[in-house]
Amino acid sequence: MPSGGAGADAKRAVRISKFLALVLRHDPAAAGVVLDREGWVEVDVLIRACAAAGRPFTRAELEHVVATSDKKRFALSADGRRIRAGQGHSVDVDLGLPAVEPPAVLHHGTASRALPLVLREGLRPMSRQDVHLSADAAT
Repeated sequence: MPSGGAGADAKRAVRISKFLALVLRHDPAAAGVVLDREGWVEVDVLIRACAAAGRPFTRAELEHVVATSDKKRFALSADGRRIRAGQGHSVDVDLGLPAVEPPAVLHHGTASRALPLVLREGLRPMSRQDVHLSADAAT
């Protein structure tokens, strides 16, 4: 990260993470990239496209954001050449995740103002592809 102090670096990382989430989950055209069917895009292509869109960052900054994401929002391919969002897509992608037996208790981060609607209609993915649940109440 650039040396603007820890606070400035953290704010920059958040800005980069939010833009990556926008591009890799919802609007690839915001950076002028195209995701493949599984949601991947070449890292070098993404970095160049984001710079051209006025949102420059380095590969080191990208790797820092991926490594420090508290919710593991992004994944690099095994060879490190591609990146994708791991969840929360509103664009149609196939993450190739296997079906698994869910635990007995799952949690959903619902705003309290939405609770009456959830109780009436159940959980819905809204603008995303899936409803996201977690075995961990903290996430």
